[in-house]
Amino acid sequence: MKNIRNFCIIAHIDHGKSTLADRLLEYTNTVKITEGQMLDDMDLERERGITIKSHAIQMEYTYNNEKYILNLIDTPGHVDFSYEVSRSIAACEGALLVVDATQGVQAQTISNLYMAIDHDLEIIPVINKCDMANAMPEEVEDEIVDLLGCKREEIIRASGRTGQGVEDILKAVVERIPHPEGDEDAPLQALIFDSVFNSFRGIIAYFKIVNGSIRSGDKVAFINTGKEYTADEVGVLKMEMCPRKELHCGDVGYIVSGIKTATEVKVGDTITRVDRPCDKAISGFEEVKPMVFAGLYPIETEDFENLRASLEKLQLNDASLTFQPESSVALGFGFRCGFLGLLHMEIVQERLDREFNMDVITTVPNVSYLVYDKQGGVKEVHNPAGMPDVTLIDHIEEPYIKASIITTSNFIGPIMTLCLGKRGELLKQEYISGNRVELQYSLPLGEIVIDFYDKLKSISKGYASFDYHQDGFRPSKLVKLDILLNGEPVDALSTLTHIDNAVDFGRRMCEKLKELLPRQQFDIAIQAAIGAKIIARETVKQLRKDVTAKCYGGDVSRKRKLLEKQKKGKKRMKQIGNVEVPQKAFLAVLKLD
Repeated sequence: MKNIRNFCIIAHIDHGKSTLADRLLEYTNTVKITEGQMLDDMDLERERGITIKSHAIQMEYTYNNEKYILNLIDTPGHVDFSYEVSRSIAACEGALLVVDATQGVQAQTISNLYMAIDHDLEIIPVINKCDMANAMPEEVEDEIVDLLGCKREEIIRASGRTGQGVEDILKAVVERIPHPEGDEDAPLQALIFDSVFNSFRGIIAYFKIVNGSIRSGDKVAFINTGKEYTADEVGVLKMEMCPRKELHCGDVGYIVSGIKTATEVKVGDTITRVDRPCDKAISGFEEVKPMVFAGLYPIETEDFENLRASLEKLQLNDASLTFQPESSVALGFGFRCGFLGLLHMEIVQERLDREFNMDVITTVPNVSYLVYDKQGGVKEVHNPAGMPDVTLIDHIEEPYIKASIITTSNFIGPIMTLCLGKRGELLKQEYISGNRVELQYSLPLGEIVIDFYDKLKSISKGYASFDYHQDGFRPSKLVKLDILLNGEPVDALSTLTHIDNAVDFGRRMCEKLKELLPRQQFDIAIQAAIGAKIIARETVKQLRKDVTAKCYGGDVSRKRKLLEKQKKGKKRMKQIGNVEVPQKAFLAVLKLD
């Protein structure tokens, strides 16, 4: 066990984690690099150049004539996937903190670092991309020393592209990161940190053994769910699965036991043996809290059960997705899903489409609110349709976040304007180094859900990094804004919004819908309403056939008669005609600006 090292790589987006991981794999002859980013194997990850899933892989490295086993977990860098990072950190004893030499310390670097320090991991600071022409390794070293309080000589300068410093990183991993602690002879205690679905072998769980050992053929039990299985196969993870007869304390590996139901494997659960169970489960996992809620509805009603099955399989691979059934008047049956953020929501939609061929309609994303009624009861509302009547509500509380934005000083003005426009309040502002500033804001989560991140990136030309965590609930003046088409409310388009923004938002929404709704044989009235009060209206004009074309000359009453007849027909049509809302209209609401 003293020759095992478990470590993960944490960094901000685009600081070169996956490229560095490739170099480590190449250096230890684990795999021949045929194309970049060997660990990012999903099409989506390759296309967007981001890591979505954490990937575990085992390497062998010889140092001072001794053979070491290094288990590396490459993690995502985007703030929406911080849950993946927290799981990887729970399975490691050390972490490589990678910072880009051209960009310096960013917001996500700091938040991931605090997470690692909370779990007592040994941190190895690495400055990546040192071969770039615009690299500033000296300044970045100053920032890391300020942040970590380490010595300058402990920081490794490296480059994932050229392979500079890779040997030093491997040596540092062996020398500085402690080996796993545990008792080989104690009862088996293993932590599940991830799982995948395989259509031939059922659900495969990835685990790290904390105490004891496991061999294939053992009878095992999952503590939280209480289910028992036979370990048909155990092994370690290289580029593919490599079966082993036995895995010992400190190893990271996988178990295949023919589990068919998705709900039986929970990330953070503990595996133990049936004949010699351990006393208690391993702690150290926080339950994930979804931040953003949206409805997912199948386009064809009969696909409802298929959508449920697809979401369950997806949830295995992405434990931060939560869902429960709901129904809507306009869209039929679907699910109310909880996501960690908008990127996460977009990725889930893409994966449903690609991996499961599911076409879905997504409603306007919103956050959860606490509604207090006049009797003193409280109810959590994720969906505007679930709001009680206005007369029964005492007050509503909405979730707030503490946001940390790191940027260069020439973008402070526009960023402050953006945050104030989103009802933010400045908590503190401090200079980190040179001309880099950290701004801390308290913001309502509902305001940043839709387009805050995109706007922040565009006004700062990509130089601002953003990270946030939840900061409780506060009372707020919120109203429910309904959109009516010909007097019928469309529940999928209704939103909860702050009273100051309601009129403006309603007007913009009506204008947008006027562009997107196809013209019918009758007038369509689009109205925005708060309760019974209409605050904005647009009309989509009807398509008319020229019925008077054949009347040339003669008395005007002949034309009048035809037009009156047409008017009656239009009126009747309006009573029975219904308005189809295209999918584009639901998406357009997200991109109102």
